[in-house]
Amino acid sequence: MFKRILIANRGEIALRVIRACREMGINSVAVYSQADKDALHVKFADEAVCIGPPRSSDSYLNIPRIISAAEITSADAIHPGYGFLAENAQFAEMCIDSGIAFIGPDPDTIVRMGDKALARKTVADAGVSILPGSAGIIKDENEAVEQAELVGYPVILKATAGGGGKGMRVVHSSTDLSRSFTMASVEAEMAFGNGGIYLERYLEHPRHIEIQVMGYEDGSIISYGERDCSIQRRHQKLLEESPSPAVTPELRKTLREAATNVARAVKYIGAGTIEFLVEGGEFFFMEMNTRIQVEHPVSEMVSQVDLLKEQIRASAGEKPGNLNPRLEGHAIECRINAEDPERGFMPSPGKITAFHVPGGMGIRVDTHAYAGYIIPPYYDSLIAKLIAFGADRQEALMRMRRALDEFIIEGVSTTISLQEKILRDSQFADGNFDTTFMEHFLNK
Repeated sequence: MFKRILIANRGEIALRVIRACREMGINSVAVYSQADKDALHVKFADEAVCIGPPRSSDSYLNIPRIISAAEITSADAIHPGYGFLAENAQFAEMCIDSGIAFIGPDPDTIVRMGDKALARKTVADAGVSILPGSAGIIKDENEAVEQAELVGYPVILKATAGGGGKGMRVVHSSTDLSRSFTMASVEAEMAFGNGGIYLERYLEHPRHIEIQVMGYEDGSIISYGERDCSIQRRHQKLLEESPSPAVTPELRKTLREAATNVARAVKYIGAGTIEFLVEGGEFFFMEMNTRIQVEHPVSEMVSQVDLLKEQIRASAGEKPGNLNPRLEGHAIECRINAEDPERGFMPSPGKITAFHVPGGMGIRVDTHAYAGYIIPPYYDSLIAKLIAFGADRQEALMRMRRALDEFIIEGVSTTISLQEKILRDSQFADGNFDTTFMEHFLNK
């Protein structure tokens, strides 16, 4: 087992890793930018190293500085968290070349599943359904038009190196395709340094369902059931729950088998998520995230398994414990962001003047914020993840509504009121929604 883990991240996920390390008797090393000198992950880690100025490119994305911090603190492993360098194959390779374990899959797997076009082929070869689309990267606008005619409109253009809705455009006719292709490619180049675009059929009313998996060196793959991530705005998730109110036991079994087959096909090690689109009783592979997810707590609550500890154990070469975790109850996670929904979800950095988290039976809050904390303008706007657990969906809903009422954050705008409205919407309460829910909800 590792003796000292450096966390190449910030915010609540850095704290989450630090807590897992402490419970496992592992020393933790935090890295931080100058903007995060007063952050909780800096205070709670056993050691902390400043790695540069506030901008991500000069700090949390600066691979040489992170490797140097690991070397001077004698860290024998690096945990990348999510975002930043979590799915960067070059970073994983540099860790290994420096004699430092990377807590995640091997670089080849990151490349294979991170390149969305290549991932489609890998999954299809594993016998899992993919949406009709281009065989690989589209070289120009003319080829995009040809492929769209073959697939049939509407289609969706996606960045092959993408994520988070960047480099993505839905196209309903050939007249819009050329312009959309150029815009998607430029956006992908700016966001990921890779302007490659592929195309696939666009489903207009799907559910976004993902399966949490954990892979081990002995070839074992454990599935922790599904998460429904259909409540999203511009492909950014707002709320997740497990299990999905739309997934039948039969479909659940099939989805878990498909996810396991994908993970096994790439000899996956560590925590990963296979994402599917489900519509009309059919499901199609969308992508694989080769890291821990923001929404992992809902899977932890229904399985009662600490996924961060399992991820660390898997990367350390240990064998799995329970191959068939029992899934019980229902969990919902609301992302609380420093954003103003009334002003187009504009980020709201600044000083938190009052901060009171909810509590009580079945409530969990993962956060790095506190009264007096200054939210910097340089990073993701996530303040906290509020998780409610109940014996069934109704109890989880009622607990989440109560918890949102109790959550007090002053000094900055947040999405608490928006989450309260979603939870009280009759369509959501009935479980009758898909990925287009927020488009209609925001226009009510």
